[in-house]
Amino acid sequence: MPVESAASAFQVHAADNVATLLGEASAGAPLAIIGSAQPTSLTARETIAMGHKVALAAVPEGASITKFGVVIGIAMRPIEPGEWVHLHNCRSQLDERSGHFDVHTGEPGDNVYV
Repeated sequence: MPVESAASAFQVHAADNVATLLGEASAGAPLAIIGSAQPTSLTARETIAMGHKVALAAVPEGASITKFGVVIGIAMRPIEPGEWVHLHNCRSQLDERSGHFDVHTGEPGDNVYV
């Protein structure tokens, strides 16, 4: 059985605790983290689509999610290295509703359409 080649993820700033996938990664696939001061690797815990974020380190509930060297969100639960970071486990500091957005559409769950 052929060995799956590593998908790449780009870490923008050395202080970031997430990186952005440059291609889709399947669950269990190796990830090559590039762009940081020291290239590293980890394993994807689940399928992660291109352009989405992956955790580079464990992030405790309530801790900051950092990308571009700035805080972009807050962990809504503990996040493990290699886990997809998105609307289901990360919320905005600026929008209280963000913790309730649909993970696939980004649509707020508190809107009622008739």
